Amino acid sequence: MAGHNHNVLAQDPALVKWAAMVTNRHKYFRWTGRTAWLTFVYVAAVPSIVLYLGYKTDGKYEMRGKRRGDIISEY
Repeated sequence: MAGHNHNVLAQDPALVKWAAMVTNRHKYFRWTGRTAWLTFVYVAAVPSIVLYLGYKTDGKYEMRGKRRGDIISEY
């Protein structure tokens, strides 16, 4: 089979270290105030804001069947 020459090119040590860090990130994770806050923001705050805006503007804008100069707001 072809391909017996693995690692022929010189590897960048910084990229190798970064790849190892990404692979083993779960082993070194620690809950801190910052990670708890970021988790709350991305898991609870952002989806709830998007959901609120979606419910608030549901049916307000109609893009289909409009011509140049028509307004997209229905009410």
